[in-house]
Amino acid sequence: MAKTCMINRELKRAKLVKKHAAKRAALKALVSSVSAAYEEKIAAIAALNDLPKNSSPVRVRNRCEDSGRSRGVYRKFKLSRTKLREATMRGDVPGLRKASW
Repeated sequence: MAKTCMINRELKRAKLVKKHAAKRAALKALVSSVSAAYEEKIAAIAALNDLPKNSSPVRVRNRCEDSGRSRGVYRKFKLSRTKLREATMRGDVPGLRKASW
């Protein structure tokens, strides 16, 4: 089980990403625009730097919804490999079963 503070930190980051997503997208579009003036681009880059660091989607880490584990998380199931195996053995994941050959 991951520390509660780490799980809460990830939730806070996800909330910040959602809050600043529209503003960040608009500023990035302005920076990559061909028709924008140089001064506008510099101002947009400065505005991007003024946004909180944790509002960047790159900083969000996938975590297991059961245990909070940050490594070995399957995106499709949002579970870590160990919890996915346990859920599969219990039959909680439809269409998934232990391999046997």
